[in-house]
Amino acid sequence: MDEKLKVGILGGTGMVGQRFIALLENHPWFEVTAVAASPRSAGQAYGAAVNGRWKMDTPVPEPVKNIIVSNVNEIETVAAGVDFVFSAVDMSKEEIKKIEEAYAKTETPVVSNNSAHRWTPDVPMVVPEINPHHMQVIPYQKQRLGTSRGFIAVKPNCSIQSYAPVLTAWKEFEPYEAVVSTYQAISGAGKTFQDWPEMQGNVIPYIGGEEEKSEREPLRIWGEIKNGVIEPAQGPVITSQCIRVPVLYGHTASVFVKFRQRPEKEQLLEKLASFRGEPQKLQLPSAPKQFIQYLEEDNRPQPALDVDYENGMGISVGRLRKDTVYDWKFVGLSHNTVRGAAGGAILCAELLKAQGYITKK
Repeated sequence: MDEKLKVGILGGTGMVGQRFIALLENHPWFEVTAVAASPRSAGQAYGAAVNGRWKMDTPVPEPVKNIIVSNVNEIETVAAGVDFVFSAVDMSKEEIKKIEEAYAKTETPVVSNNSAHRWTPDVPMVVPEINPHHMQVIPYQKQRLGTSRGFIAVKPNCSIQSYAPVLTAWKEFEPYEAVVSTYQAISGAGKTFQDWPEMQGNVIPYIGGEEEKSEREPLRIWGEIKNGVIEPAQGPVITSQCIRVPVLYGHTASVFVKFRQRPEKEQLLEKLASFRGEPQKLQLPSAPKQFIQYLEEDNRPQPALDVDYENGMGISVGRLRKDTVYDWKFVGLSHNTVRGAAGGAILCAELLKAQGYITKK
């Protein structure tokens, strides 16, 4: 690629925005040229705006330190200097819907980490290995928005990454019912232990809105485009509980599954090992080479040992065994701020570029 696409980060000073900044350092296709945030950060150099609240393990990338943070509400100004934007803004759902559509209407594609548009019928919500074909709904969305190149695409909730890919790999065995309990890291709430000391040695058995997302969003990912909108699949039926645990990074899922077919363990493991998607075929820059790994040890996967598998873009699975009530059960693990947030959105943008939806202005 001769010239990198210019990228803006909306909400660039928050935890997910910081993760975008960190992951995009030295990206072969994309270059961060604009950062936008709330009016209180606007006008400062990015390094100064995040001074004392930079939450990544690596330092603020040098090329971004001196970018002057723009006011995210000055839409035309921000959009004028970029080819597309990533959105990680911290606003109400209605405000996010409004601002993301406003950016799209400046003919600037928006790849969003936010949940506001996940159920907008003509907005694709994509895990690139699972439903890359859902990007084909974009022309219908452009028609509604009255744009020629502007649109919105979103990635799904962070916690479903630890089990939805696994159930997808097993699709031919017809899973029809699943019980999912997720044990979710505090960074999913944008926190560290310094911000949230009361989480140390603690468990909170409630995360607002999370159970509904965990049950419904996989069905939209498994749905099909009909009459210009995405119609969710009818199954498998999922019931869930979502619990906040004292872990910094990594969402773990305990899953029980019923199948209409009767797969053997070897068949299930083979499907995990051979599961590939468009990112692997296209060799996208952020794509994990091996999307799902299976760990044989009884005490794996663990966030402390496995969360960074494939640079945080892969899924780790373990403890696959027969169940006395359901057919099979397993434990899954994914990195919630990499695969589950910024990294998943970057992979979506790479797919959109490869498909021709994101180009230079």
